[in-house]
Amino acid sequence: MQLFTITSRIILTCSNRLSPYLLQEAEGLGYTATRVFKTGVELQGTMQDCIKLNMHLRCASQVLFSIKEFKAFNADHVYDALKDMEWENMLPANGYFSISSNVSNDTITNNLFANVKVKDAIADRFREKTGSRPDSGAVLSGAVIHLYWKDDNAALFIDTSGETLSKHGYRKIPGKAPMLESLAAATIYASLWDKKGSFVNPMCGSGTLAIEAALMATHRVPGLYRNNYSFMHLLGFNQKMYDDELNIIQQQVTENTSTIIIASDISEDAINITKINAGIAGVEDMIAYEVCDFENTTIPESTSAVIFFNPEYGDRLGEETYLQETYKRMGDFMKKKCKSYMGYIFTGNLELAKKIGLKPKRRIEFYTSKIDCRLFEYELYAGSREV
Repeated sequence: MQLFTITSRIILTCSNRLSPYLLQEAEGLGYTATRVFKTGVELQGTMQDCIKLNMHLRCASQVLFSIKEFKAFNADHVYDALKDMEWENMLPANGYFSISSNVSNDTITNNLFANVKVKDAIADRFREKTGSRPDSGAVLSGAVIHLYWKDDNAALFIDTSGETLSKHGYRKIPGKAPMLESLAAATIYASLWDKKGSFVNPMCGSGTLAIEAALMATHRVPGLYRNNYSFMHLLGFNQKMYDDELNIIQQQVTENTSTIIIASDISEDAINITKINAGIAGVEDMIAYEVCDFENTTIPESTSAVIFFNPEYGDRLGEETYLQETYKRMGDFMKKKCKSYMGYIFTGNLELAKKIGLKPKRRIEFYTSKIDCRLFEYELYAGSREV
C-alpha cells in the first residue's frame, strides 16, 4: 500500500460535544462531511488532505487515515490481519512507531495487550520481509498506528497527528486549571463574536481565551506552532507537501490592529503568564493586559463585542459559598457596565450559574474533562431582566 497515492476515510476526532465546531472548521476548509458524531467528523480524502487538516484545525484531537477494516473476535485475529499488511511499504525500516487504541471487546481486559499484538504483527512482518524492524515505544514522536476495535469489528488507521492537536503549542506555562486550547476555540466559535468587535476576557487566568481570540482575528492557525506530525514519518512523505502548506498558513496571517482584545485578572502572576504565552503565539502586542478585579476591567464602546468569563467552578469544600457572591457580581457587572455587548459565562457548576441573575438567551452544552458544562449566552441591553 502506497499511503500517499490513495483516497480513504478520514476521521477527525475531538473532545465530546466539540464536533459541531469541528464540522464548521472542516467545511470552512472546503470539505464535505460524510458523517458527524459526538466525538468526531468523518470525510473522504488523501494524505495531502490530512496534512492540511492537521495544520489548520483548532478543535480537533487527531486526524486518522483509514487503511484497513476487518473482523476480529480475539487478539490473534488482529495479529493475523495485520501481519498480512505491507508494512514495509508504509513505515521506514530504520524508523520509529507507536501504537494507540480504542478497544471494547470481551476478550480484552487491557488495551495494552491489544497494542502489543499490533506491534508484534508489524515487527514480525518486517523481520520476514527485510530481516530487520523499526524501533517502537510509547512516545508519540514518530509514526503512529491506531486500532479501533469494538465487539468483532476492527479498523486500523494511521494516526497522522501523533501528539494531540488539542494543545496548540504556544502555552508553555499552563497556570491554574487552564482551559484546553481546543475547547477554548470551540466556545469562541459557539459565541456570536465576529472576530472584529472587542473581545473582553476578565478572570483570564493563563490567557487561553484571549490568545485564541487573537489567533482567530489574525488568521493564525495551530500549524504555525508545531513542526512534528506522525505523517512526516511515513514512507512516501515529501517535505515539499508540508512546506507548501506551511507557506500558505504563513501567508494568510494578517496583523490585525483594529480588534480590541482585553485580558484582565486580579492576579499579577496570571497576567505575566498570559503575556508569556501570548508572546510565544506572536500576539502579545494585540492584547491589552490589566491587573484588576473583574469589575474594573475596561469595557470599550464597540459593535459586535463580547465579554467572556471562565470563572472557577468551586470544586473544593467551602469554595462554592464564596463563589456564589462572585457569580452574582458577574451578572450585576454585565448588566450595568456591558450594555450592547453579548455576554458569555462558561462554567461547570450549574447551581452557581443560577446566581448570575440574568436570563440566558442560550445554554450551549460542553464538557471539560468529565464535567458537564454550559456556555451561557446573555444579550446585554438597557434594563436586562432578572430571573
